[in-house]
Amino acid sequence: MHTDLVAALDIGGTKIAGALVDGHGRIQARTQRPTPARQDGETVMQAVEQVLGDLAASPLWGRASVIGIGSAGPVDASAGTVSPVNVPGWRGFPLVERVRAATGGLPVELIGDGVAITAAEHWQGAARGHDNALCMVVSTGVCGGLVLGGRLHPGPTGNAGHIGHISVDLDGEPCPCGARGCVEGLASGPNIARRALADG
Repeated sequence: MHTDLVAALDIGGTKIAGALVDGHGRIQARTQRPTPARQDGETVMQAVEQVLGDLAASPLWGRASVIGIGSAGPVDASAGTVSPVNVPGWRGFPLVERVRAATGGLPVELIGDGVAITAAEHWQGAARGHDNALCMVVSTGVCGGLVLGGRLHPGPTGNAGHIGHISVDLDGEPCPCGARGCVEGLASGPNIARRALADG
């Protein structure tokens, strides 16, 4: 049996997406579920397991050799844990261990979602062929990743480029991360919409 596919998980504050992807970056199967972000950690994990179950139901699942996870952050790639600001039920949540257990022991790699999109853009997208790049995600949160000297730089925990929780207004609104005036509080998709509605 060929083991030429990667099972990919994209975990964010709005949705949990999964795909089986080949070595050329082509999606062979995909699925997604809403993230129950305001629920407890086990309920969020159940949604992850449902996405994994959808992928495992594909006839291609047996070709998956590894699972790659890009998660909203912060993450601790070395510990295999996640603490997404937009998912309060996950603080130091052992995501790598839980996904490995749910998939029968497949190897699992974890990185912040901004770093994951940066790797993809450098491989197949807008940053392809560039030695230096900063790639940004503006969605439920705000994050990014860095390519320096032609190499991805995730940092020691997988969060390099995660700028969403840099404070840009020390007297600004409180952020769920505990700081004030964070970039994410001003520039994430939901916060842009909220501020536009408030300003009429």
